[in-house]
Amino acid sequence: MKRLYGVIGSPIAHSMSPLIHNDAFLQNGMDAHYHAFHVEPDQLETAVAGMRALGVTGFNVTIPHKEAIIPLLDSVEDASLQIGAVNTVVNKDGKLIGYNTDGRGFVEALKEVVELKGKQVLIIGAGGAARAIFYTLALEEGIQLDICNRTVSKSEDLIKEFSLERIARSITVDQAAKEIQNYDVVVQTTSVGMFPQINDTPLQLVSVKNNAVFSDIIYNPIETKLLREAKALGAVTQNGVHMFAYQAALAFKIWTGKFPDTDRMKKIVEEHLGGKTC
Repeated sequence: MKRLYGVIGSPIAHSMSPLIHNDAFLQNGMDAHYHAFHVEPDQLETAVAGMRALGVTGFNVTIPHKEAIIPLLDSVEDASLQIGAVNTVVNKDGKLIGYNTDGRGFVEALKEVVELKGKQVLIIGAGGAARAIFYTLALEEGIQLDICNRTVSKSEDLIKEFSLERIARSITVDQAAKEIQNYDVVVQTTSVGMFPQINDTPLQLVSVKNNAVFSDIIYNPIETKLLREAKALGAVTQNGVHMFAYQAALAFKIWTGKFPDTDRMKKIVEEHLGGKTC
């Protein structure tokens, strides 16, 4: 019998998760199908009950349900509880178990281009995506983290919540811009620069550290204005397609025990976007 997987969110029609997961099932010779389900916030509890009743093997969770779904699950991994968000659910013998692969997916993708041990890292933003990335990066040996956010209190609260004052500090956006040459890695976690506001940038760049790495979690456009400017100044850049592929691959492994071809996943997304801004 064909196994059913999916993703729930609102909106969801734009999701490329069905493309990459259905291809991964095909490549791994699995009789399974992945479907996108539009679920409004007031329908979440009913939708989760439906997933359980139908015996859905696993599903992803995206905006705006990552936090709200936690109390509806039977159990949640410790990391997801710390982050306060779930993006992957697996059905084990009728029990729905929640995981978060966003932070791990980002860090695994980042390690493709930089060794993180002992690095000075700037995180731009203090929202939901930043929480998962900050929490996971903090586990790396010898790392130092600065967080800049338009509302400084949000980044201060994030650091205090995880009790990471020894390795992290909150700074203003202006301070980050002035100190940009200090950073080995710059991570952009906000929606600034996303289609259709493709000419926006969260940080004004004049120069960057030699061989610095700039990573933007946005993948539409493929190259944000921030990445274009950083590349022009000599930085190594990485767009959000890489994180998207790795978080999906980690979810796939949780469900199936198999780690899919992330390069193939990235190629599918890039071809779908056509390297354009829409």
